[in-house]
Amino acid sequence: MLELLRQPWHWAFSGFMISFIMFILLVFGKSFGMSATLRAVCAAGGAGCKISFFDFDWKCQGWNLLFAGGAVLGGFIASTYLSSPEPVAISEATISHLQQFGIHYPTSTAEGTGYVPMELFNFETLFTLKGFLLFVVGGFFVGFGSRYAGGCTSGHAISGLSNLQVPSLIAVIGFFIGGLLMTHLILPLILAL
Repeated sequence: MLELLRQPWHWAFSGFMISFIMFILLVFGKSFGMSATLRAVCAAGGAGCKISFFDFDWKCQGWNLLFAGGAVLGGFIASTYLSSPEPVAISEATISHLQQFGIHYPTSTAEGTGYVPMELFNFETLFTLKGFLLFVVGGFFVGFGSRYAGGCTSGHAISGLSNLQVPSLIAVIGFFIGGLLMTHLILPLILAL
């Protein structure tokens, strides 16, 4: 049974499960988004006493907190008990493209995590201009962007689109445009530093 769980599953299974969960949420009148969960965690921790944005009834988000906790627990179980010793399979075109920037594809989990290139994800890189731009500035844009857009990519692309919300469609179009600009224009400049 563990061998079956450790194998890559077909993408259609994930698509079906996401659709199934979204259908259940629609039936019960709920909407999903991880950034809303972070707001509820801050409110539960007492941030509402000092910042009005966090002053709301976070207990109505209990189901969302349970979902986020399940995602963390599921990630722990998968990485601890179900992970494969092989690195994530990515296309040869991506591997050769990254090699142009001096980033090599890990051949095993012994070479770092097997999920991320160690040339970028290490403490030495964090204290360089490249690391500052990727992690600090990039992290700010992700956090600010998700708050400014009224939700994160999962909230808009999965929950918002399934609810036929026009603002979510606009946000998702913006995500794709931003992703293309970052991938093809900005990231090569940063990686060349």
